[in-house]
Amino acid sequence: MADRIEDYALIGDCETAALVSRHGSIDWLCWPRFDSGACFAALLGTPENGRWLLAPVDTDARVSRRYRGDTLILETDYETGDGAVRVIDFMPLRDHRSNVVRTVVGLRGRVAMHTQLIFRFEYGSLVPWVSRLDDSSLRAIAGPDMVVVKSDIELRGKDLTTVGEFTVGEGERVSFVMTWAPSHQQPPKTADPDKVLRTTEQFWTHWAGVCTYRGEWREPVMRSLLTLKALTYAPTGGIVAAPTTSLPEQIGGVRNWDYRFCWLRDATLTLLALMDAGYFREAEAWRDWLLRAAAGSPNQAQIMYGIAGERLLREWELPWLPGYENSKPVRVGNAAHEQLQLDVYGEVMDALHQARMGQIKEIGEAWSLEKALAKRLEQIWDQPDQSIWEVRGTPQQFTHSKVMAWVAFDRAIKSAKMFGLDGPLDHWRALRDKIHADVCAKAFNPSVNAFVQSYGSKLADASVLLIPLVGFLPPSDPRVRGTVEYVEKHLLVDGFVLRYDSAATDDGLPEGEGAFLACSFWLADNYILLGRRADAVRLFERLLSLRNDVGLLAEEYDPRLQRQAGNFPQAFSHIALLSTAFNLGRTDHEQAPKPSEQRRDGVMIP
Repeated sequence: MADRIEDYALIGDCETAALVSRHGSIDWLCWPRFDSGACFAALLGTPENGRWLLAPVDTDARVSRRYRGDTLILETDYETGDGAVRVIDFMPLRDHRSNVVRTVVGLRGRVAMHTQLIFRFEYGSLVPWVSRLDDSSLRAIAGPDMVVVKSDIELRGKDLTTVGEFTVGEGERVSFVMTWAPSHQQPPKTADPDKVLRTTEQFWTHWAGVCTYRGEWREPVMRSLLTLKALTYAPTGGIVAAPTTSLPEQIGGVRNWDYRFCWLRDATLTLLALMDAGYFREAEAWRDWLLRAAAGSPNQAQIMYGIAGERLLREWELPWLPGYENSKPVRVGNAAHEQLQLDVYGEVMDALHQARMGQIKEIGEAWSLEKALAKRLEQIWDQPDQSIWEVRGTPQQFTHSKVMAWVAFDRAIKSAKMFGLDGPLDHWRALRDKIHADVCAKAFNPSVNAFVQSYGSKLADASVLLIPLVGFLPPSDPRVRGTVEYVEKHLLVDGFVLRYDSAATDDGLPEGEGAFLACSFWLADNYILLGRRADAVRLFERLLSLRNDVGLLAEEYDPRLQRQAGNFPQAFSHIALLSTAFNLGRTDHEQAPKPSEQRRDGVMIP
């Protein structure tokens, strides 16, 4: 049985990542990139599906852990009756090879340790052939994958696993280095653990030093930024929504999706979070990934892509894995890539507008793509779709989708005016006004005094909280206040926000999930806009308290079980955290800009 979702820490090398439990087990690791078949998949099944345990023999050892400063180097301290040790886990930035390094350092006394390696490729389905290369190295090989482990202690085979026992005294160090390579190549050269520890610490410390945020919440802001960087696929600039697949939105449920891909709707908030913190290089790389991924015929635009821009993300199930806490099915790929979700047009247009606002160097193809997307959106904006929540039921006229169609034309107009770009401005203005009137007439329900989930509905939906955040209506509009109150009345559970009424999905799947953390941050942003700063701070602090001991958030939080839920760590949750932190800071130190200087990030749009 794997640990609870929130009991994991993240290590990564900006091309893939691993999850390390509080009890010394790496239970999830995909090599050589985020979306590859797992080397360790115990998180979705049992230890027999692959894991790497490194821990004291004394299972009652006291555990504490932290990241080393502003890095992705994890330090876990174990205290037993005989002494104390520290386990240092990290993935060095790549130099033509991918490594996981684990070093045990003796702090005091002498501590008996043990390790167990269960190599399993292709999501736990393949038992590789393990052989000894020399006195200190083993090789596991199956199909296209090869993993080499170099160890300072003797390892031996036992019941299709690899084990070792050793004792560490004060001042002693015992290291393990695991390296992946294609199986058709010669065994890779193993990294020097002490050398790559120094270079890895230097990299992350230098990267963190770029951050310009100096506000009250620097620690959660910095950890969220480091998490976003860790979820970046460095060769392309794409950022995955999460490094995991099939961690359930409800424990034991079937809403188990693969999030190891890049969603276009994350683009705007990601760009703003990075630029607001001073990371213009990463913002430019994400913008460039966005342009490459969305390039092509506008009628073939997708809501999500692979980390290199792949479009075919076929969804299939892994029946040999029982799933996290028996949450079946385990899915790889995501069929939602075929859905129509109109909001992504607005997200793309907004992201590219904000890139210009942030003075990121213009790419000539960007405006041509935007005009083509606008032309396509003109043809389809009034169609029903699957919405931001990717519901797998009957398409509907979702309010948020229409609002974001308005955003698409609004940002096209603003870019053309502010940056001297050509375009049919009068035509776009007419479309923008038509969509605005349509939404106000059909999505606002006077009987409940709120914008609702879809045209003609009475159901609450947290996505309508974005109406003032994207500038569709000013926060002073009484319809905005009524909408916030309606969400508070129908979607708050223990002070946190559900995505929507659970009866609203019409997708044939069982009801029930936790509070969606990004939605709860959106509510805090609305409180700021409405002048309810104390409420905003109170909610923000409660959300921060949900982070685990190393500052990470999943997709959702189950107030009933008081547990995090969903894929972990979730980029969208950390992006929303960053936006709210920046918004709270601006209300302290800056006045809202004039309408001509509008920004997408909430507080800045009247």
